[in-house]
Amino acid sequence: MNLLYSNDRKGEYPASWYAATSNPTDRFPALSEDVKADVCVVGGGYTGLSAALHLAEAGFDVVLLEAHRVGFGASGRNGGQLGSAQRMDQEDLESLVGDADAAKLWGLAEDAKDLVKSLITKHQIACDLKPGVAVLGLSTSEQKELHDHAGHLSDRYGYDQIELLDENAGRALCPSPAYKGGYLDMGAAHLHPLNYALGLAHAAAKAGVRTYENTEVTGIDESRPAVIRTSDGTVRAEHVILACNGYLGDLNRSVASRVMPINNFIAATEPLGSDAARVLTQDVAVADTKFVVNYFRLSADGRLLFGGGESYGYRFPSDIAAKVRKPMAEIFPNLRDVKIDYAWGGTLAITMRRMPYLARVAPNILSASGYSGHGVGTATHAGQLMALAIQGQAEGFDTMARVPALPFPGGPALRNPLLVLAMTWFALRDRLGI
Repeated sequence: MNLLYSNDRKGEYPASWYAATSNPTDRFPALSEDVKADVCVVGGGYTGLSAALHLAEAGFDVVLLEAHRVGFGASGRNGGQLGSAQRMDQEDLESLVGDADAAKLWGLAEDAKDLVKSLITKHQIACDLKPGVAVLGLSTSEQKELHDHAGHLSDRYGYDQIELLDENAGRALCPSPAYKGGYLDMGAAHLHPLNYALGLAHAAAKAGVRTYENTEVTGIDESRPAVIRTSDGTVRAEHVILACNGYLGDLNRSVASRVMPINNFIAATEPLGSDAARVLTQDVAVADTKFVVNYFRLSADGRLLFGGGESYGYRFPSDIAAKVRKPMAEIFPNLRDVKIDYAWGGTLAITMRRMPYLARVAPNILSASGYSGHGVGTATHAGQLMALAIQGQAEGFDTMARVPALPFPGGPALRNPLLVLAMTWFALRDRLGI
């Protein structure tokens, strides 16, 4: 079964609040001929759009192929949080790769945030960028861990954008009985993810990128030049960038062994009016410490956008709203019966260590994926790093690629059942508080 079509109609965005409030944009044509380019980018999310934009601005002739619409996948469906650091905790990275590379990875993560903010400013992308992401714990021990983590970032890396929140301060920000405090990171931010993707696509087209939508790549000949095959045309290119994330399919088995697609879900309530103050008292986003993270924020029109719940098969649940309502009601019991106007799912990709997987899969083919829920900044930055690598400036790409990437055990046949068992254990652990 092809994940590109398992839960979505060809060439259509899901019926999300993001799609309903997206900026007007024209469709790009489908590829219907044989063309040549310096670089062919496969995938029209943040990674591919950023890579294409940066390469075109550097003078390369770039073709971008997207099976549906630009921003169709996780880039246009996510929680919109531009988080700090890497997805893996900095302390764990120090143990894994050593202090020198950990410091480089910290610097790259800060570059990722700055890149997103600068692209939005440079290209005047209207995507409601706002500062502030709070991380909240569900126990006093988790509050202490978060405070210790913030202290480590301050002491080791000089990061001074975090305000510590005790239980009272946390409740003043987010009046949920579930949380016991944490911290507020004003260096992080949140935005409208689909409008951000559409803005990147517009900027890339303006820079000269030839973008083709409704153009699924069916195979790649790893030759030089490479031949990228679609149903109605081909692209011959000196370089290829794989930017498919959870929708890679069988295009590269080496990447697929280390990057697994999973599904996550978001609901948008009706506008809350005065009840919005019982969710958040500041216009910031929130993520919590559950293994399957709850994440939420208020929309520009006063709705609660709440993400929660995962699944690990091909199909989304038949009632996504009910899937999300359960964790939402655990965090906000007062909203147990609130009307949900939109509910949608999306396919993202994770890795064993929750660090993105960047790799040279052939001498002229680069790949980046597996952002594990941290992709707004990291994916945008990965696109830039691949563009720089093609130009011969590979230090950043190589630093990310040096992070050891484990294959999922069991191969394609067993990795999903094994993941389900692992997720069931972590869900039980969260429920029991152990």
